[in-house]
Amino acid sequence: MESSAGSQRRLSDSQREDTENDAASEPQAPVLDGQDAHWRNAVGFWLLGLCNNFSYVVMLSAAHDILRHEQASGNQSHAVLLADILPTLVIKFLAPLGLHLLPYSPRVLVSGICSAGSFILVAFSQSVVTSLCGVVLASISSGLGEVTFLSLTAFYPRAVISWWSSGTGGAGLLGALSYLGLTQAGLSPQHTLLSMLGIPALLLVSYFLLLTSPEPQDPGEEDEAETAARQPLIATEAPESKPGSSWDLSIQERWTVFKGLLHYIIPLVLVYFAEYFINQGLFELLFFRNTSLSHAQQYRWYQMLYQAGVFASRSSLHCCHIRFTWALAVLQCLNLALLLADVYLSFLSSIYLIFLIILYEGLLGGAAYANTFHNIALETSDKHREFAMAAACISDTLGISLSGILALPLHDFLCHLS
Repeated sequence: MESSAGSQRRLSDSQREDTENDAASEPQAPVLDGQDAHWRNAVGFWLLGLCNNFSYVVMLSAAHDILRHEQASGNQSHAVLLADILPTLVIKFLAPLGLHLLPYSPRVLVSGICSAGSFILVAFSQSVVTSLCGVVLASISSGLGEVTFLSLTAFYPRAVISWWSSGTGGAGLLGALSYLGLTQAGLSPQHTLLSMLGIPALLLVSYFLLLTSPEPQDPGEEDEAETAARQPLIATEAPESKPGSSWDLSIQERWTVFKGLLHYIIPLVLVYFAEYFINQGLFELLFFRNTSLSHAQQYRWYQMLYQAGVFASRSSLHCCHIRFTWALAVLQCLNLALLLADVYLSFLSSIYLIFLIILYEGLLGGAAYANTFHNIALETSDKHREFAMAAACISDTLGISLSGILALPLHDFLCHLS
């Protein structure tokens, strides 16, 4: 059976290379089979992106509800943010060093189990500590999943990166809507969370049953625009190297690859720093009294518009590619400066202007994420791609962490001023 064989081949990195060498000598598959594999992989990676971030978004919202129900203090709310960020940050820092020692299939199993555990812990939580343990499990699931699946794209056509990005963008929008919709429909938070245990199951089904076995990449499949745009990330890299050998790189080679990634990592760090500084530090302070929306309703609209922008731009790789991602970083920092000035001076008189700016903020953030990984996949050789994708994963989490360090104290300071 094709899916079962693919799962077995993914159990070992060394087995993948042997499989690809054998597949290269086989007759080319019929066009219909190729189309079927294309759509299975496209849908598979979209669902993996959706499931990987969906449980994280839903669980975090539920954890905040539980903390508010228990009248948690401000310090406990900050503890939620730390529990949310720190496990993912640690995983992504360590991933380029030793995560390759654990094959893909066990990683996916651990990610799915942690995701299910986060739902169960938060659903039955009777204390702040239990809720925070649920947040930690969701963070582990999301961080481990992102590193794993982005590395896995190295063994599939580059088009799957756009499907993965779109799925992660859809998770923010659909996750927030589903939790809000089910609780508004009358389900208790506990029953709502338990009803979503199918999400981790769908993640496992997508990986083990839907994805096809990785096939050797045919350079002829690149379109002319991609071929023309391709510029090696490292000037000395060999373009004919084969995938599956990323983790055979020496420490010096890894450092060389990482330095070549910095002109993509730094802009993405800045983009996420600016947008999460806005989301964590400024959203609650952008309050308009001349509208029928309450403060809580305005905040929910901000979040929804931001997630809609992220989803739209993470799904846009099929339409447009942006090579110079530093331009997105500059524009996002200008967004931050504009909204920070408005918090001080209140010169934007209409909430609809803020709605447009926040939608634009989400578009910039999603475009930066999708295009960064697309460009890295385009500009790295097969030998370096798996390692490069794992190493670049640190960008978004590092930006979010840095913004949290500054945004929370600034938020408290501005609240005291007002």
